[in-house]
Amino acid sequence: MQIKEIHYNEDFKKEFQKLPKQIQQKACKTEAFFRKNPFHPSLRLHKLKGKLDGLWSISIDMKTRIIFKPLKNVVILFISIGTHAIYNL
Repeated sequence: MQIKEIHYNEDFKKEFQKLPKQIQQKACKTEAFFRKNPFHPSLRLHKLKGKLDGLWSISIDMKTRIIFKPLKNVVILFISIGTHAIYNL
């Protein structure tokens, strides 16, 4: 399955701009990989629980994550990007 589209909310855009350039580059590579194969084990895709129920997470590296919400028709909304602290939305 390939992702049809990825949209970005305003919080995600602001958080992305605050990241170091090296992490931004990794995030772009991770997004491209996610578009092609969202279930690849290296992304560590998992569903979130508790107050983040209904959201999912993928890993950019061992410290940095992207939280997203699947929408209809294989469209994804990226909600947040950062360290594990982003789980405290």
